[in-house]
Parts: sequence; C-alpha cells; structure tokens
Amino acid sequence: MKSIVNNGEIFLEKLITTFDGNCNPFRNFSSKELKLATNNYDTMNIIIEDWFFKLYKGFLPDRQISVMKFGSEYDCCINNIVLASQMCHKHILKLIGCCLETEVPILVFESLVKYGTLKDHILSHHKCHLETLSWRQRLKIAMEISHTFAYLHIGFPRPIVYSLMDSSQFLLDENCVPKLFDFSHAQCIPEGETQIKDAYVGGFHGYIAPEHISSGVLYEKCDVYGFGSLLLELLTGQRAYKILVSCTTEDEDLQYSSGIEDEDSGTQYQDLLRNFVKKIKEDNRFIEAVDPIIVGDGLCPEIEQQLKVCMELAFKCPSYSGEDRPTMIDAAKQLRQLYLSTS
Repeated sequence: MKSIVNNGEIFLEKLITTFDGNCNPFRNFSSKELKLATNNYDTMNIIIEDWFFKLYKGFLPDRQISVMKFGSEYDCCINNIVLASQMCHKHILKLIGCCLETEVPILVFESLVKYGTLKDHILSHHKCHLETLSWRQRLKIAMEISHTFAYLHIGFPRPIVYSLMDSSQFLLDENCVPKLFDFSHAQCIPEGETQIKDAYVGGFHGYIAPEHISSGVLYEKCDVYGFGSLLLELLTGQRAYKILVSCTTEDEDLQYSSGIEDEDSGTQYQDLLRNFVKKIKEDNRFIEAVDPIIVGDGLCPEIEQQLKVCMELAFKCPSYSGEDRPTMIDAAKQLRQLYLSTS
C-alpha cells in the first residue's frame, strides 16, 4: 500500500507539472497479475533487454501484453509512464496500464509480436535470424519514424524532445511497422522556452548533436541530428560512425563506440562526415557506401536516384549548426514524397 501511495503521488505530481494532469485512460494492474502473465518474469519471455529495463511478453486470460520492468532506474520509469500515457500514434507502442504496487512501477503495453528491433534487422539480421530489409521497406520505415518524431515535436502544446535517438528504440511488427517504445530520457521543453538547458548528455557515437555535447542544450533540432545518423544507418547497413570511418580513413584503431561522448568526439564525427561527403561526391563512391543488400545485382536508375536523394537528406540532418538542419516535418514530407515515387 505504501508503494501505491508513494508512486501515485509522484506520478500525479509530474503529470500535473508536465501535462496539467491530463493523460489517456489506462488500467491499474496488480503485481500478482503481472507475475502470472509473464510466468514470474521468465527469461524466455524477454522481448528486449536494455541497460535500464527488460521488456517481456505476457499473457492475460483475454489478451497478450508487453510488460516493461525497470531495475533501479526510478526516474526513467516514471518518465516513461508520464510520457507514454500521452501518446496516441500508430508508430508508438500503446500504454494500456501500469502496476504501482512495486517499489519501482511496472508498465504494461499493447502486445507486440517479437520481430526484433530495427537495429537487429539492419546490423544483426544473420545472427538474429531475421529477414533482410529491402530498399522500399527501409524507405517506408524512415518515413514512418520521421512522422513519429514530427508528432512529438508538434503534436503537444509543449514540444517533446526524444533525446536518445537510436535504431534499437524501435521494435518492428510482423509487417515491418516500427513502434517507438522507450521514453526514459525524453523531455518536454519548458513553457515559454525554446530549449531545455543542462539536459542529460548520453547516447551513441554520432547520434548526439554537438551543441548538446558542449553545453547540455536540448531542442527539436537535436532529434533531427540523430535522425540523420539513423537514416545513414538504414542506407548503409552499418553504424553511421563505422561507415564514415571505413570510407575516410585507414586508421584501423578508430572504431565505433557507444556511451557518453565528449566535445572532441563530436568534432571528430563532424570531420569524418565532411570527409565522407567529399569522397562520395568527388570520387563517385556513392554505390560503395550503400548496403550491398540494397544494391543486390544492380540498381535501376530510379532507385539509384532515390538513394542519392535520401543520402543527401542523411547528410543535411546532422549539419553542425542547427539552423542548417531541416525540421522533422520537412524531413517527413521529403521522405513521404520519395516513398510515393517508389513502385
């Protein structure tokens, strides 16, 4: 009972502070109910295991569910409940309830058949025994992800900045439809402000905007920066940092790394990106950079042109200055037009 009261008070306080107390209706689950649904959190039921949480598949008498159980990361858990309770979008996993009885609350989402994360499909499909993604599928996924982040930026009175962009944050269903499911580090821009100051800095090499690294500033264009790296990953089949290194340097010791970046690593990434773009354009190495799965036995002129346009967008999104980056709305419009041009 103590946990229910304490968790409920903290959740309500943050909900009022962030969204004036408004949220979508959701159900309260008991801890016993969720233990039974997941077979006492059997490891065989794990869909994905993250640094902060584990996502399990669960079975209620009347439906299948997805259960997100955190370790000791209380603030991340509450942040997920508050933000997920606001979402109504086909590319965001729907929150249907939570359990407040436990010391750290447990979240319950709609069911999602295990088809791996986007990262699994792009980088580890052989190891995970997952199907490869065609160019049209990747373009559709890129378009749908851009729509998701445009929704976060303009769909609320105060823009939500996702912050921790990465291909592992999207699960794919049986139709390769992406579903965003983790809001651990997402934040709302304060009322009357245009950015968040002194925000948490962390993430993956090449995904974090330089202004976020240097000063802790977080705003919508930081998501655009990360989206550019995600788009480059879809195009090349490799981590953005790794493909830039392989195409621009012979230094074998310079490898992709994840974790919190410093200002020097952000500058290094920008240097690699500039060199990569230069080589692509001057040496006509465009096809070399594209994932061999997309290239196959050859590319028709139409697809080659689509790939070039998409890669130009991937170069523009992570521009050093936020003013030179498009908005997520502009990126979404361009990708939609590109997708409609495919047959």
